[in-house]
Amino acid sequence: MSESQPGPVGFQPDEINTAEPTRSTRLKWVLVVDSDLPSGLAVNAAACVAAATGSAVTGLLGPDAVDTAGSRHPGLPWAGCSVLGATSAQLTELRGKAADTLAVYVADMPAYAQSTRVYDEYLEQLARTSHEELRYYAISIVGPRNRVDKLVKKLSLLA
Repeated sequence: MSESQPGPVGFQPDEINTAEPTRSTRLKWVLVVDSDLPSGLAVNAAACVAAATGSAVTGLLGPDAVDTAGSRHPGLPWAGCSVLGATSAQLTELRGKAADTLAVYVADMPAYAQSTRVYDEYLEQLARTSHEELRYYAISIVGPRNRVDKLVKKLSLLA
């Protein structure tokens, strides 16, 4: 959650319209990944912040789908999600700006998350680190389309 904005960010049930283009949604979702990371670390970081976002933002996932054989496929983000690339410095700056933006949800993955296989050790590392010292591998941002567009306007799709 944004540090300055308590309360949920998400879609109300009457806003969910899976028949409309993603550009018509009120909220926009972007993942921003450190473009200098090796592909395996980058994909892991994106998956981790996406998981945190999917569980925190209401109405983000569409209904399950069923194929002709009756197999169920879990719902995917009906409103879309762009994956963008940024430098480490851009990620740090973007995370700060996004966290200070009204009605915006932010999930982040500090580099420490990939340096340990024990979650409690990750928590301990963060507890010993100042905010200014953190390096981010990925962040996820969900918020009003115009605010998110303004935050990420100079970033390109992750290559």
